[in-house]
Parts: sequence; C-alpha cells; structure tokens
Amino acid sequence: MGLFSLIAVLLIEQFRPLPYDWAVHEPLSRFARFLEGHFNAGERVHGLIAWLIGVGGLVLVAGGVHLALSKLNPLLAWLWNVLMLYLTMGFRQFSHYYTDIQLALRMDDLPHARKLLAEWRKRPADDLSSSDIARLAIEEALSASHRHVFGVLVCFLLLPGPCGAVLYRAAAIFADAWGRRSDADAGHFGKFSQQAFAVIDWLPLRVTAAGFAIVGDFEDAIYCWRTQADKWPDSQLGSGIGIVLASGAGALGVRLGMPVVEAGEIADRAEMGTGDEADVDFMQSAVGLVWRALVLWLLLLLLLGLASLVGA
Repeated sequence: MGLFSLIAVLLIEQFRPLPYDWAVHEPLSRFARFLEGHFNAGERVHGLIAWLIGVGGLVLVAGGVHLALSKLNPLLAWLWNVLMLYLTMGFRQFSHYYTDIQLALRMDDLPHARKLLAEWRKRPADDLSSSDIARLAIEEALSASHRHVFGVLVCFLLLPGPCGAVLYRAAAIFADAWGRRSDADAGHFGKFSQQAFAVIDWLPLRVTAAGFAIVGDFEDAIYCWRTQADKWPDSQLGSGIGIVLASGAGALGVRLGMPVVEAGEIADRAEMGTGDEADVDFMQSAVGLVWRALVLWLLLLLLLGLASLVGA
C-alpha cells in the first residue's frame, strides 16, 4: 500500500502541484505561533509541552483518522494516506525556482537568475556569478529534496499509516518556527523542537545521503561524506544537512559550499565535494541524481513487497 500511495502522490503532483506555502506551511506556522503565544515562558519544558500538543496532536489525529477509515474500508484508508502524503511531500515545492534559474542561466540572463535565487533563498544575490548561482541552487535543491521528499518518505515507511509523514513535516516546521530564533524573548522555548527534529531526521539524512552515493559516484560520495559533512554549519540550510550536501556533491563530482559574496560581504562556507566548479550542466545532473535516488527507493519498496507476497 505504501508504494502505491507514493506513486499516486508523485503522479498527482505532476498534474496538480500543491500550493505548499498556502496549504501547509502557513497554517502550521500560524499554529506554531499560536502555541508559542500561549506556552512560551522562556523555558525548555514549556517548549516540550507545546511541541507534544502541536506535533503530537497532529500525528494522533492523522493516525486516528487512518485507523477509523481502515475499519470502514481499506480504500478510504489508502486515500487518506495519499492525501496526507500529498500535503507533506513533493518536488514542486522547490522545482519551479530551480527550473527557472536553470533556464535563465542557459539564456545568459544573469540578472533574472539572481532575482529568482534571491526569492528562493530569501537572501541578496546581486553580487553572485553564474557559477555561484548554480552552486547555491544545487545546494538548495539537494537540501529541499531531502526535506520535501526523502525525509518524509523514510518516516512514512517507518510509522503506521500517515503518522510518519505528518510527524516529519510538522516537526520540521515547528523546529523552523521555534528553534531558529535568536531574540531574547524566545529564551529556551525552541530548544526541544530543534532537538526533537534532529533525532527524527537522524536516519532520514543518512538514507538520503546513501541513496545519492549509490546512484552517483559512490567512492567520492562516501569520501566526502566521511571527511566534509561535519564541517558544514548547522545554521546553514538546516541541522545535519552537511551529510546530504557532502554526499550529493561527491556523487555529482562538483564542488559546493565555498565562500560567496552576499550583500557585499563574504560568507565563509566550507567546501563540499570534489571535482569541477558548478555550472548549469551540473544543475541538470543534480536533477537526474535526485530522480535516480527516488527510483532506487521505489524499486526497493517493490522488491520488499514482492518478497512479502512470496513469503506469505
């Protein structure tokens, strides 16, 4: 059932992309702000209670509805799985920016590529070269493919019904809403949300990195993973994402990271990967890497399903 749910969601998304910000991110962010307003007294324990109510409540509702529907009709439970996956995962949350940047670079329209990248990253891009833009776009795409596809996929497979998918997406949004604030009013309230998501994302990060290594240059991917991943600051693109970037860069044979000029200042960033400088051709290669990794896990699910049928 999990394999067919995933295939259905991928097909639906190609014809009817989800307006992710409007349908998922903004409602959950408002819910997070509502809970923060009622529970934030600056202590970690208050963040724990709010997280259990918010994320735990959403997971219980998703699992409860799935259980109730499965008793009525398995088809209804399957449709609920598809709906929850449609709301929590998908390529289209980031692919339109990536595709438009790639097209702008191929047409040598550097100002438009800078504008698109700035909108996507929400950071200035006025001083970036075409190689910088390609490099940053690949980093964002690899990170987004993990957060919006592979991370959700792994959790979906580990927990019953749609519980894993809802847990991953809600925990990620709550960690972003509470855990990345540096103002004094936030206190220690967001600490637990960060720690909880780091635990939830521990295995998915490594599954994503392993997938990139298997379908790309395995030797270089593993080398970069082992020697470079821990050099990437957790504040850039999210906690632990250096594992994915290092493996992806090694698998592609491209250099990511490295210092870039942002808002007139040099942002010091660790180097990820080996090989050539990023360009628009590597952007296309990154698309192929992500799709090959997805096909790999779908084939593994198919084989596991066939093995269980034979065993039965």
